[in-house]
Amino acid sequence: MDTRNEIREFLTSRRARIKPAEAGLPDHGPRRVPGLRREEVAVLAGVSVPYYTRLERGDLSGASEGVLMALVRALNLDDAERAHLFDLARAAQPFGTAAPRRRPQRQAVRPEVQQILDTMTGAAAFVRNDRLDILGGNQLGFALYSEMFHGPARPVNTARFVFLDPRARDFYVDWERAARDVVAVLRSAAGRDPYDRQLSDLVGELSTQSDLFRTHWASHNVRFHVNGVKRFHHPVVGDLALNFERMDLAADSGLTIFTYTAEPAGRDAEALQLLGSWAATDAAEPADAGDRSTT
Repeated sequence: MDTRNEIREFLTSRRARIKPAEAGLPDHGPRRVPGLRREEVAVLAGVSVPYYTRLERGDLSGASEGVLMALVRALNLDDAERAHLFDLARAAQPFGTAAPRRRPQRQAVRPEVQQILDTMTGAAAFVRNDRLDILGGNQLGFALYSEMFHGPARPVNTARFVFLDPRARDFYVDWERAARDVVAVLRSAAGRDPYDRQLSDLVGELSTQSDLFRTHWASHNVRFHVNGVKRFHHPVVGDLALNFERMDLAADSGLTIFTYTAEPAGRDAEALQLLGSWAATDAAEPADAGDRSTT
């Protein structure tokens, strides 16, 4: 990905969403473009207009942590946006722009991690990488995401399912939110590693095949996807509202365990238990889903 272009579009999109009054600045009527002007951001950040203009044109090389934090405050960036800005700044350094294309990294779920997954009998769990490939899971995890495994492609990819598979609109109760979240997570991943060729190829594929993905991608929104509640409509047990938690695997860079649990003694807990029974009796895990080392 073109780091300079990513920086330019990210900073431009962030200042475009801020109204002058929100930044404590006078508003003198209609503007040619929405949001703050460059010179207003420069004042808020305490830098010169030419220097901010250089930054917004994509040149973050040499920008100090103090300058970056000034931009965070001026543009009112949240934690995910701040992390993304710092990722882009690292990629803009001379050693980052000259970094060679890396060979695709073969990622696999270690047997020890699979043992952890298999002990989680009351929770749906799976392992995912930054590209949103599902690389492994437990029986209940495969049962929860059984709709994703209808096609032959492996590894199953959450972004492809959300934007290219019609089943996704029924599976996610709030499909629009799921679509926004998927793109925001991929945006964050692209900022952390702009040299991930497989991620670039995935973004290109989705941009070509989905107008909505292309629109969301152009918004440059990013977010952390660490915990919360997700609502599904499962074809076997109906509606489910499950708490999810993310746990990064320190020994496996880029791999994350996601768990889904239900509040105890409620309808969702009963449905999740029923889903577990269905998985045990109906062999919900696809036969080829066991090849968890494929990327």
